[in-house]
Amino acid sequence: MRFSMWPFYLSSPNKTGDAEANLAESQEFLSNMDEKKTPRFTDFEGKTSFGMSVFNLGNAIMGSGILGLAYAMANTGRRTMIYLLFVLMYKGMGGTPICHLFPSGIRAYEQLGYRAFGTPGKMAAGIAITLQNIGAMSSYLYIVKYEFPLVIQAFLGVDKPSGEWFLNGNYLVVIVSVCVITPLALMKQLGYLGYTSGFSLSCMVFFLISVIYKKFHVPCPFVDFSYNRTVGLNVSAIADPGGAHDEIDPACTPRMFNINTQTAYTIPILAFAFVCHPEVLPIYTELRNPTKKKMQHVSNISIAVMYIMYFLAALFGYLTFYGKVEAELLHTYSRIDPYDTLILCVRLAVLTAVTLTVPIVLFPVRRAIQQMLFPNKTFYWPRHIAIAVSLLTCINLLVIFAPNILGIFGVIGATSAPCLIFIFPAVFYIRIVPKEDEPMRSTPKILAACFACLGFLFMIMSLSFIIIDWTTGSSNSGSGH
Repeated sequence: MRFSMWPFYLSSPNKTGDAEANLAESQEFLSNMDEKKTPRFTDFEGKTSFGMSVFNLGNAIMGSGILGLAYAMANTGRRTMIYLLFVLMYKGMGGTPICHLFPSGIRAYEQLGYRAFGTPGKMAAGIAITLQNIGAMSSYLYIVKYEFPLVIQAFLGVDKPSGEWFLNGNYLVVIVSVCVITPLALMKQLGYLGYTSGFSLSCMVFFLISVIYKKFHVPCPFVDFSYNRTVGLNVSAIADPGGAHDEIDPACTPRMFNINTQTAYTIPILAFAFVCHPEVLPIYTELRNPTKKKMQHVSNISIAVMYIMYFLAALFGYLTFYGKVEAELLHTYSRIDPYDTLILCVRLAVLTAVTLTVPIVLFPVRRAIQQMLFPNKTFYWPRHIAIAVSLLTCINLLVIFAPNILGIFGVIGATSAPCLIFIFPAVFYIRIVPKEDEPMRSTPKILAACFACLGFLFMIMSLSFIIIDWTTGSSNSGSGH
């Protein structure tokens, strides 16, 4: 399913070179003088184990996007969703993965852009990474903002938010950012977060198990909790999940194909959910005894496991609520019973998972900013801390003042995500790999060109539909999530 691996040696994009290119070459590439025990990179030797690298990459993939996949399936149809998920998985595991460019010694996504197109390529990659990961971190903190107060309310038995500060989502976002995210984000190396990544993934496994379990215990069609409490009925008495009601009501019949105004958000949501490319190179850098084959195994395992989890979460979430599923799956469960003990535990697990994912996603953004603004600077703790604090401050302000999460999924997913998943890896590969090793008409480069065209097609189509949706005012994204 993946291309064969090709060793190749690259020359600088400009043989005369400038100061940045010369310094990057001296700092980032291996010395061939002694290959017996030479570290993979010159400034430190990677010490992260294979398992921890799998956890880190899996955690980089897994995030709030999983909460929108059932919504995406509802607005495309079950079979269409399967095809799209498979294309994205194939792209991640075999299409034109960044793993194929590892022998060049490059250790950051922005450096791939510089090697391919010089400074414009580096800036384009850096800006795309910054936008994508800021959008991702914002979406994670949106979950904290809206879900954390609901969890506290449920545990306290409060029906409506009162004036206490600990029920204000904006305060909770700031507290979580300062007390949990910032200390983890200030670590020097990404490998240190392997244990938190493993715990984060275990929380999402619990989420998936609960979604599957709820499919068989939520009646269709479901009744809103507020109406159910008003008429004094019990939800389980409304309908039998395995009874004839499911067969009669058309609202409980899954659709294989579906197109509506909200289909515009499907591809951005899927692309948003699968982006992990900026984290691949840093994870490879810190891998113990790194080789291209070893990192390919890390990528294959992480992407395959996430594909299975994404597919099952989308399928069972959709088959639970069908056309009634909302952009944020947990909010739909709250419409049935906001005090359900299992769903409360799931909310807490998701909160923990997305909170522990933010530091993983912040690392590539900080690296991109350093590559764009301080390309010739060595590691410096005050700058390392200042960038992290500045990023978290901006993200907190965005989360506090922006209206909803679907807009972030849509715009970021329709622009930077196709660039990072499809367009940039493909064009970088075509540009960097010498024609002597792979002619332009070779199968790998033709497939790379096809993936780049596919990325442009996704971007144009998604942006067009989103703009139409906004201008017509038909979006129903105002759910607060």
